[in-house]
Amino acid sequence: MGRDEEEAGADVPGRGPGRGAIVLAAYEPDPALFARQISSLRAQTVQDWECVISVDGGEDAIRRVLAEVAHDDPRFRLLTGGERLGFYLNFERGLSAVAGDAAWVALCDQDDHWYPEKLERLLPHLAEVSLVSGQARLVTYPDETVTGRTDRRDLGPLMTMLNNQFTGSLCVLRADLARQSLPFPRMSTRAAAHDHWIGVLAGATGGTRILDEVVQDYVQHSANVFGDPSRMQASGALSAIRVAFASARAFTRRYEGSASPVAMLRMFFRIYVGWRQLLAQTLDERVPGAAPEVVATFGARRRLLPTWRLLRRARRAGHVAPRFVLEYVGSWFAGVLIGGRRLVSSRRTTT
Repeated sequence: MGRDEEEAGADVPGRGPGRGAIVLAAYEPDPALFARQISSLRAQTVQDWECVISVDGGEDAIRRVLAEVAHDDPRFRLLTGGERLGFYLNFERGLSAVAGDAAWVALCDQDDHWYPEKLERLLPHLAEVSLVSGQARLVTYPDETVTGRTDRRDLGPLMTMLNNQFTGSLCVLRADLARQSLPFPRMSTRAAAHDHWIGVLAGATGGTRILDEVVQDYVQHSANVFGDPSRMQASGALSAIRVAFASARAFTRRYEGSASPVAMLRMFFRIYVGWRQLLAQTLDERVPGAAPEVVATFGARRRLLPTWRLLRRARRAGHVAPRFVLEYVGSWFAGVLIGGRRLVSSRRTTT
């Protein structure tokens, strides 16, 4: 198809800016929620896409749902038979399998519900930015109670690095950004999030945009990996400290294999400051010189006073909660005690 034909067909119902890909990371999904999500993908007004489903567990149930809901729709392709990767690397595996001729990629969770015009609303913005996101209605399951909506805001590269506003299931990105994001930065911590890394990379390269338009339901239930991050609140300083300590201890047991003091310090450092140092290093290696302020603020040569000023500014503007500030500062000092800068700097961030 020539450029003139492509542009002429861009606004035709059922067509978009070239063929794209929907990358869905699946792990033992609830059959009813998964069926509803698959149905919502098939109901999109933009139809020119392939859905790559990267299966990390529950293959038989996934195949049954697809047979019942998608029938013989050839646009759905399963990636199966690989090792158990976890949420983060399962998205990497799915992105790695996107066809080379894809023009755009939409990230998809297994248990949400897309509105029919979601792709139609978001895709045109990729003519100006490399990553676009919308908002979501928050709905509990199974009682289907609407509890509110997201309030994501594009706050610029520094604030994106500090406190990610990009929820993967709401994002559509250019395919070249998806390819540039691979391989994902590696760190053994639950803080490792594909949407955080992709949002940081997009902000430093082709630009980002968040629309104030609800494009899907974001289903909240007990099996959510993260849930809605805007709900991280604490009633006061002492409560925040208790929550931070309990979270760090639980993460340490899972990811470090013990809850020793040194292991807890290492995990606490990685969750906040260490993860952002790794992102800054990877960004500087992947796109040298693209975001000098971000690299200087969060990289291996970061300084405490500028970081404190950024945290204070973010808190006063309402971009982060008091608990976040306390945990971030605690993570900084944990890194001082264990030599965290060197631990992250020694990691190879590209393969």
